[in-house]
Amino acid sequence: MFSRTPIDPSLLRGVTQRRLGRRDALRLGGLSALGAALAACGVQGKGTPAASVDAGTLATFWQDKKQNGKVDFANWPLYMDPGHPELKKFTAKTGIQVNYQEVIQEMGPWFAKVQPQLSAKQSIGYDLMVITNGIQFGQFRAAGFLAPLDHARLPNFTANVGPKYTGETFDPANVFSVPWTSGITGIAYDPAKTGREITSIADLWDPKFKGKVGMMSDATELANFGLLAAGLKPENSGEADWKKAAAKLKQQKDAGIVRKYYEQDYVDALGKGEVWITQAWSGDIFQKNLSDSTNLKFVIPEEGGTIWTDNFAIPVTAPNPVDAITLIDFFYEVENAASLAGYINYVCPVPGAQAQLKKDAAALTGSDRTELEAVANSALVFPSEADYARLHYYVDFNTAEQQQTFSSIFEQIVLG
Repeated sequence: MFSRTPIDPSLLRGVTQRRLGRRDALRLGGLSALGAALAACGVQGKGTPAASVDAGTLATFWQDKKQNGKVDFANWPLYMDPGHPELKKFTAKTGIQVNYQEVIQEMGPWFAKVQPQLSAKQSIGYDLMVITNGIQFGQFRAAGFLAPLDHARLPNFTANVGPKYTGETFDPANVFSVPWTSGITGIAYDPAKTGREITSIADLWDPKFKGKVGMMSDATELANFGLLAAGLKPENSGEADWKKAAAKLKQQKDAGIVRKYYEQDYVDALGKGEVWITQAWSGDIFQKNLSDSTNLKFVIPEEGGTIWTDNFAIPVTAPNPVDAITLIDFFYEVENAASLAGYINYVCPVPGAQAQLKKDAAALTGSDRTELEAVANSALVFPSEADYARLHYYVDFNTAEQQQTFSSIFEQIVLG
């Protein structure tokens, strides 16, 4: 039977603040500083790493590793039921004790914290961590800081993961990572205000909505929609494409269509009617409707939206990698994936968890049942295959110099 710790509605409305913390390394204000910090870490100039490792390297890493009965797990705050029901179940099943710590606040500082130990081939004190796709993920991988995953030890992942998560551009073939959860950037709107359905990124440029459009101040999110509006794919873009996207965004701004470039506050602006249509994160809109009984709509536009992923990864110096990979695979059991998704309400990488949540909801009554049914039936938690087909990954930076160029192009849109 499904159970959860009650959540205050104000926390539900701020669910994406967790994501903003994890994505802070890609925020407008931190881009240039981040590039400098990465350069100082001494991991530049290594080139783009290979997409995979050979069988010999994989075998060498795992050949002498044994289960030790414990795993130290580093994650972000508010990313699991505080009662840790899944971890208790894991320990009861395997005998492996889990030391779970919410110690990751932002990707840039986390990388800077663990880089010295990893460079010295020392343990960072954790066997498992959840890291976001983005420039730090590339730096972890390029520096050789991530252990190659032995997929023979991941039968549940192989059997149950959604197809979208086996072809991620930042880690092809899941050599070093598998997803913890993910989320979508699309368009949210109030149909009572727009007077029509919103289906296209072009609607964000419609003069009819002059002064009533919200765009994100996060440079990466803003750039993604500029690129998509210009008919370009973010994950394959370069400097020339960025300039085209910036010109498109400047056209929108100069026409007075954009009311404001928002951070988290776009949700309240939409709820109050200050904006009618805005860039949005899927989790925000799901929770806003759930907690405030609003009737806002979220869509993945025809041109596409973007998808971000937080990923399980094992540091190459982990003392207990067998225990860590055993825990990873545990979360790909359908019942456990459903339990996690039922609490955090982010996009679940295990499609079969949807049917399990419906089964769990049927065993409940009253508001508990209604709430869990809403999660199970939400396309914001379980996107369709057609939805996934329209989702793009973020701009991929191989160097700090590329990232700084990107920053200089898009920061003038928000600040200029």
